[in-house]
Amino acid sequence: MACAQTGSGKTAAFLLPILQQLMADGVAASRFSEIQEPEAVIVAPTRELINQIFLEARKFAFGTCVRPVVVYGGVSTQHQIREISRGCNVLCGTPGRLLDVIERGKVGLSKVRYLVLDEADRMLDMGFEPDMRRLVASPGMPSKESRQTLMFSATYPEDIQRMAADFLKTDYLFLAVGVVGGACSDVEQTLMQVTKFSKREQLLDLLRTTGTSLASSSNLDREQRERELALADFRSGKCPILVATSVAARGLDIPDVQHVVNFDLPNNIDEYVHRIGRTGRCGNTGRAVSFYDPDTDNQLARALVTILSQAQQEVPSWLEEGAFSGHGSSSFSTPRHKTFASTDSRKGQHPGSFQDNAVKNQPPAPAAADEEDWE
Repeated sequence: MACAQTGSGKTAAFLLPILQQLMADGVAASRFSEIQEPEAVIVAPTRELINQIFLEARKFAFGTCVRPVVVYGGVSTQHQIREISRGCNVLCGTPGRLLDVIERGKVGLSKVRYLVLDEADRMLDMGFEPDMRRLVASPGMPSKESRQTLMFSATYPEDIQRMAADFLKTDYLFLAVGVVGGACSDVEQTLMQVTKFSKREQLLDLLRTTGTSLASSSNLDREQRERELALADFRSGKCPILVATSVAARGLDIPDVQHVVNFDLPNNIDEYVHRIGRTGRCGNTGRAVSFYDPDTDNQLARALVTILSQAQQEVPSWLEEGAFSGHGSSSFSTPRHKTFASTDSRKGQHPGSFQDNAVKNQPPAPAAADEEDWE
């Protein structure tokens, strides 16, 4: 169970060692097997994220005999099955489509050595937990004692950690780097107190100051092909502004993103940390501006004060007043995620936890329920 801030290189942290070990063991893809049996299975919650992971895996494996393949919803199943049949050592997928190709008998799991859950807290949340249990219970899947299960995220609520233990060996390692569950200090965070009906004008003022014009939309009830085209236009700079739902909050690594705007704040602090983490990645600096509506966002006030303070950012006086006047206290009483998991939830029970000194005395901050299934 590995936890590190957004933009710190978690994808490479699991891809490179897995690919290196497969190459060292002489693993090679074969198109002559009717059922493909990958050595590694990587699961992520959104189509855009799993495709990004696949492209990184393909880049790292270029010129070798190791062949990654990706499967996700919204595109032709038959095309993806044909890609699998050409040979598959590393299978990347979203939960629904991954289970589909397994249940069709196109993929066998008996050779799986590595099972990776990226954005693991989301993968084990309400929407995806049943699919993850179906996956590990699939015929042929090695037991948790016989495979290596790797979980990566920037946030680990304690209840999710307890659930994750079902998928891991008893003496699993908890590795924390940096301020776990906290915002990256390379992101300049600004909160603006804005009422619901003033947000649009405030956004237009903000965009005028950045000097950008064209915008592309993603995830807004669009076909998968349109979503991918919108993302490609944004990556290439053809459209300098991307308008997206929370699907874009996790994992997406797009170079040179300078600003993130939270037009509407999410309903939990974990999601806020992931959203603003689309900028300030890999040592670069970025800016995140969030519109705070006192009528709807007070439940986040205390958690926001904690996040800003930990990242050594300025805390607006009006936010502190809202946080400690009683209106912002509900964020600490939310039953869903009692605290940020800044430490191993087993701490004090048994060893097996390695943590950066920066996280040992981190004060807790809460989070509320995540959104519904994104896939």
